[in-house]
Amino acid sequence: MELISQVTNWTSSVVTNVLSLVVVLGVVIFVHEAGHLLVAKLFGVRVETFSLGFGRRLWGFKRGGTDYRVSLIPLGGYVKMSGELPGEGSSDPADFTNKPRWQRFLVYLAGPAMNAVLSVTLIALVFMWGISVPATQALPARVGLVQEGSSAAAAGIVPGDRIVEVDGDPMAQWDDVQVLLMTAARDRVKLLIERGEQQFTATVTPQPIPETSLRDTAGIFPEQRLNVTFVESGSPAAAAGFKSGDRLEATDGIPVTSPQKFIEYVSQHPGQPIKVSVLRDGQELVLPVTPRDEGGSGKIGVGIGAYQKYSPGRAFVESVRFNLGIVKQTVLVVQKIFTRRVSAESALSGPIEIARISGSAARVGLPDLIYLMGFISISIGFLNLLPIPVLDGGQMMLLTIEGVIRRDLPMRAKDLINQVGFVLVMLLMVMVLFFDLKKNIPSGLLPGP
Repeated sequence: MELISQVTNWTSSVVTNVLSLVVVLGVVIFVHEAGHLLVAKLFGVRVETFSLGFGRRLWGFKRGGTDYRVSLIPLGGYVKMSGELPGEGSSDPADFTNKPRWQRFLVYLAGPAMNAVLSVTLIALVFMWGISVPATQALPARVGLVQEGSSAAAAGIVPGDRIVEVDGDPMAQWDDVQVLLMTAARDRVKLLIERGEQQFTATVTPQPIPETSLRDTAGIFPEQRLNVTFVESGSPAAAAGFKSGDRLEATDGIPVTSPQKFIEYVSQHPGQPIKVSVLRDGQELVLPVTPRDEGGSGKIGVGIGAYQKYSPGRAFVESVRFNLGIVKQTVLVVQKIFTRRVSAESALSGPIEIARISGSAARVGLPDLIYLMGFISISIGFLNLLPIPVLDGGQMMLLTIEGVIRRDLPMRAKDLINQVGFVLVMLLMVMVLFFDLKKNIPSGLLPGP
């Protein structure tokens, strides 16, 4: 019976992962390809095919001279424009190659641009809805908590220390620190720490996170901005007027910098009135509350965490900031991969890993799945802008070169460049798939290095 239960749970998990992957990638790819389609049609380009997926046509319909289809392999999509491929051009003014270069440039740019619009919209909706995610992008690279027994604690790092550098790279905010620690290619990472007017170096050892190729943050965490995630009905907090989304600022004038400190302070005052300062809609409120006595420990009846919830206008502003932060982190990670200072295995994810993450997000709830969809959308949009032939960025680069030299490159040269780009993309896909298998298949079943 136990074996049957395990098989059933595994099957259910796989089905959820696959369906979540199809939904997430389906929406992101549809929006990306729709960008190409709409701008191409705006400029009068004849679009022959709009496909979600690759391979054999499963279903579709034809309208306005375009075959809209769903194809067998749901790991991508494409828009086929008349005269787009080398050697296909003719004198037909509706052919893609007969349009001005600036129009062709905008057609290629439209896909990634729509990914950015989708991501900003989705993340803004999630922020309006409310989601338990840390706003680490706005946090300075200052330590708020050090885990007991961690390598950071052994290295002498304490709350209040500012991380100036990680392996020689300057740190401006916590996200930079987190990315470098979690994708570190080496076991030992050197930090430059600032404490008051003094600076010193400390070496930490990020530990592998089970079932992934990522590492943890070596036991150091930022100064968190904590919010009330829920208020228990009939609790002291409910009577005092606490609301979900309130940001905890201080207890009796003592700043709240970590969940542990807040919980410890409240638990040490059973039956004793305390004053909790919160920030609500930009205004600071002081809420007097008396923790109830539960076996000598004080409780006020709230959940706390990194809960983000904004008004519509603020949500879009924070969403733009969030997406710019992702782009910045992606650029940083790509640079570190090429200089071999970040593990490519930990930084790159393919369809299997995305399916696993999508399934996990779907099981948590719809806001988390939408949040992940936004993250993947901006990532795919950015990666498509890389100057690699075959990708949108590579085609835009070729058009820019032709614009500078004021003539088209030879057809044979374009064909060769695209073939090289295709091979590079295929090699990248094989490498990422191998990393995926390594992360998700038990050790011993795949060859080691």
